[in-house]
Amino acid sequence: MMMMMMMMKKKKEKPMGSVPRLVMPALLLVAVAATKIVGAAQAPPAKPTPTFSKDIAPIFQRSCQVCHRPDSIAPMSLLTYQDARPWARSIRNKVVAREMPPWYIDRSVGIKKFKNDPSPTDEEVDLIARWVDAGAPMGNPAEMPPPRQFDDLDRWHIQPDLIVRLPQDITVPAAGPDRWLDVLVDAGLTEDRYLQAVETKPIKGHRVVHHSVQTMRDADDDGAPGTGGSFLNEYALGKNADVFPDGTGRLFKAGTKINFNLHLHSIGEATPANVEVALKFYPKGYTPKHIETTTTVGNSGERELDLPPNTDNVRTDGYTVLTQPVRLLSFQPHMHNRGKAMCVEAIYPPTGSPTTGNTQQQNRVETLSCVDRYQFAWHIVYLYDEDLQPLLPAGTILHTIGYHNNTASNRFNPDPDNLVTFGQRTIDDMSFAWMSWYPLSDEEYRQQVKEREEKNKGKTTQNQQ
Repeated sequence: MMMMMMMMKKKKEKPMGSVPRLVMPALLLVAVAATKIVGAAQAPPAKPTPTFSKDIAPIFQRSCQVCHRPDSIAPMSLLTYQDARPWARSIRNKVVAREMPPWYIDRSVGIKKFKNDPSPTDEEVDLIARWVDAGAPMGNPAEMPPPRQFDDLDRWHIQPDLIVRLPQDITVPAAGPDRWLDVLVDAGLTEDRYLQAVETKPIKGHRVVHHSVQTMRDADDDGAPGTGGSFLNEYALGKNADVFPDGTGRLFKAGTKINFNLHLHSIGEATPANVEVALKFYPKGYTPKHIETTTTVGNSGERELDLPPNTDNVRTDGYTVLTQPVRLLSFQPHMHNRGKAMCVEAIYPPTGSPTTGNTQQQNRVETLSCVDRYQFAWHIVYLYDEDLQPLLPAGTILHTIGYHNNTASNRFNPDPDNLVTFGQRTIDDMSFAWMSWYPLSDEEYRQQVKEREEKNKGKTTQNQQ
């Protein structure tokens, strides 16, 4: 009897909250079920299925259709649902991989905002992917935006005051090696004027004109075509007009001749080609505050360009020293078929400091931009956002770092077994960048740096509120 009472007493003294082992699994199942019910109640509502008419067409209009339309450079049109639907899976793959639209800036380094970025946002990329995954539905036709209106190939993106063209067509044969021609044309201008914008385009045979670089030659310059002169404008795939910032221009002198340097290539049929350059001037008598310069940067590296056969990631470095302060406006790398990537960085002088929005004077070297997937077929000018245009002091060194891939893994490589050095032919290569800026006085530089710092300080204060 005493033993039984002791056993009963031990049972009563069990800690509160203890649970028999057999009951535990059942309670766990109940808890899991309850958690699922609560989670389901708190889960966000499912996203609606995107449709072409409501969600996708506006993205295509802004980011794709400038090239993807009849008689333009893209292989298919994306103007309508009927045009786009057969290509839905391919569109998804290209957009998700950030291969289309063409924009090859590395988004993880340097300056990240540009005036002319056509890329869809991350949210828009997700919309396109979900649209395709849902079967690429058309949606309600009444929700389609009005069709976008485009300029034809024979019209301009500026309103030109003067158009200068080659005096006669150049016939490019059906087959043959690439050709480079220089043609000198008198612009016929009788007084000095400042340019507000300039644009070059083929008016015939745009498929055979790889690029055309125009330079200005003074009236008394009697040199042969292709020699001397200052840069005016370039046409290449992916480029439209150069429109200079307000108060910034370029002097075009009376009697100036324009040298057209053309790179032509055959496409399987004899094709006539011709090129025009359109000039838009500031009003007579107007003198802009700043003169824009477009020039090559990092050419020094070309003397070192040496791409051994079957070798990847061959690095070439070039350097350009700024002799006065500048406001940097744009970046465009230039390589040929073996080009893989190019970065440009600012090496500041001992008294300089980064001025691209980072007011922390921590690094003497600052990466400005990298193109990490260079494409020779797309000569894209990356125009820096107004608030992020680098302000560089005198003595800054612009350092270009080019990488080439001379192996069979490069599908554009015509012959990976060849040693490749600098040259004008497509089968040769190059390594430099086109960059635009306008010079500043020392006082203008200090003032613009101060304004940049105050603006950034204001943004920081707003973000903290």
